[in-house]
Amino acid sequence: MTLFEKLKPKFWDYQDVAAGPYKHLFNFRRIWNLAVVLISLVALIPLISITLIDYGVTQHSVESEVLLRTSRLVSNTWRTVSFFLAQRRSALDFVIRDNSYNSLHDPKRLSAILGNLKQGFGGFVDLGVIDSTGRQRNYAGPYKLEGIDYSDQEWFKEVTEKGVNISDVFMGFRRTPHIVIAVRHDFPDDSFYILRATIDTDKFNELLAHLEVSGQGDSFLINKDGILQTPSRDSGNVLDRIPLPVPDFSPKTRVYEGKAPDNKQLVIGYAYIHDTPFILMIVKQKNELMKPWRKTHFQLIGFLIASITIIVVVVLGVATYLVNRILIADQKRIMTLHEVEYSNKMASIGRLAAGVAHEINNPLAVINEKVGLIKDLFTIKEEFKGNRKLIELVDSALSSVDRCGTITKRLLNFARHMDVKIQMVDIGQVIGDVLGFLSKEAEYRSIAISVNVPGDIPQFESDRGKLQQVFLNIVNNAFAAVKDGGKFDITVKYEGADLISVTFTDDGCGISESDLNRIYEPFFSTKTRQGGTGLGLSITYGLVQELGGSIGVQSEVGRGSSFVVTIPLKIEKKEKKTDESVAGR
Repeated sequence: MTLFEKLKPKFWDYQDVAAGPYKHLFNFRRIWNLAVVLISLVALIPLISITLIDYGVTQHSVESEVLLRTSRLVSNTWRTVSFFLAQRRSALDFVIRDNSYNSLHDPKRLSAILGNLKQGFGGFVDLGVIDSTGRQRNYAGPYKLEGIDYSDQEWFKEVTEKGVNISDVFMGFRRTPHIVIAVRHDFPDDSFYILRATIDTDKFNELLAHLEVSGQGDSFLINKDGILQTPSRDSGNVLDRIPLPVPDFSPKTRVYEGKAPDNKQLVIGYAYIHDTPFILMIVKQKNELMKPWRKTHFQLIGFLIASITIIVVVVLGVATYLVNRILIADQKRIMTLHEVEYSNKMASIGRLAAGVAHEINNPLAVINEKVGLIKDLFTIKEEFKGNRKLIELVDSALSSVDRCGTITKRLLNFARHMDVKIQMVDIGQVIGDVLGFLSKEAEYRSIAISVNVPGDIPQFESDRGKLQQVFLNIVNNAFAAVKDGGKFDITVKYEGADLISVTFTDDGCGISESDLNRIYEPFFSTKTRQGGTGLGLSITYGLVQELGGSIGVQSEVGRGSSFVVTIPLKIEKKEKKTDESVAGR
């Protein structure tokens, strides 16, 4: 048996064959489907809608917070880098204004100034004084760069045009990466000189090296060609080209989402540092940033799944329970109607049997009288007295009349007990009356009937008519189960405690284990194709309960069945009064 068959509700395969044109009103499976679908939709649609809305709003809030924090970090770092460069540029402006050109030509003075700059600001490597032709006239620092011609360098051309220049990182004559800050000073005769300082890249790199970036992030500077100006954890070393596109110019901080070459989702924040060739970039792994949200996301989905599961289980359970109750109520209604119909039919049969018996008894009395007279005449007259053949024919006719009288008497007894009446009952006589109706069928089918009623079984107070119906239903079922030539036994026992039991045992086809628990259900029958209604044992069960007794069954497929009816020797007063009131009506 499959799981579905075990859990399948009673109404699943139910069909009311008597519904006629109103079958759709008794399609309980359809009612169940509609109830489940409608209740589920009403319960689940608001839940799912609210969950999806909350999901979208929460995700948008988390993503907005990620972008906002990245933008704030870029802005703060941009201010730090800008201040670092602006501070050193201002220092050079101050040196030019505080010293004459001649004093800057003094190597000792220039070295002293470099020492003060290193001590006061840090990050300075050397200082150089360059004339308008591009030749370095004085130099203070660790390299031997006096007299070098810078006229063909890009930074010299730019500072000549703009008056100031902050270069990007380049190799130059030192053959090591460095940054140059150069400031031009003009003379009244339109000539000029340039004070040039080299900035330590290690000091410059420290601005970003200690920056804490969430989401396994990376922070670095690039120039407008996409060349790294500071080391990068993921994008390479200084002077390498980054694998990401150079972001478009923007006068303020911007944050956008992009993809890495390996298709990882990135959150990229950048800012152009004014009056410099540098672009500050902070790159974060979006998957890492969204991990807290992903945890909430799984919790939300788990809550939704759990809620949907609970709702569906409750809806299925409630719908199944309610439709089962409707089915049971409908079956009780139909069973009541069938019981009324059955009672009316039995009463009609009783009245018909009584009428037939009376109608037959009258001509039987005439026949008995006339045949008796004929026999008397045959015995009186000498010519017929010795004719044994005639006497035997007359005796046969009288025997048939007696037999018909016995049958009509049985019919009258059956009809008389159709009404509800509490009286003293002889169990053996009730069994004999029931078997009397089926004796011809048993004889025709060669069914061996055995009845064992001990002599110490007392008469008891009960409803004879109901007992007859109970026994007749059980015997009919037994005869339908046994084959021709089968056996059927009835045994009566005194159980003590004012109880007797009547056991009906046959060697018929038996009842399967799956059907044993359902045999008392209304309209359940294994003989629907043979005209069974499924009401026989249901009515029998109800009648036994009304008598204050109980009924049990043991059966094995292929070996037969055994029904045990236990009856009290005295009906309780409450049931007796009820039965008497029914009889009075």
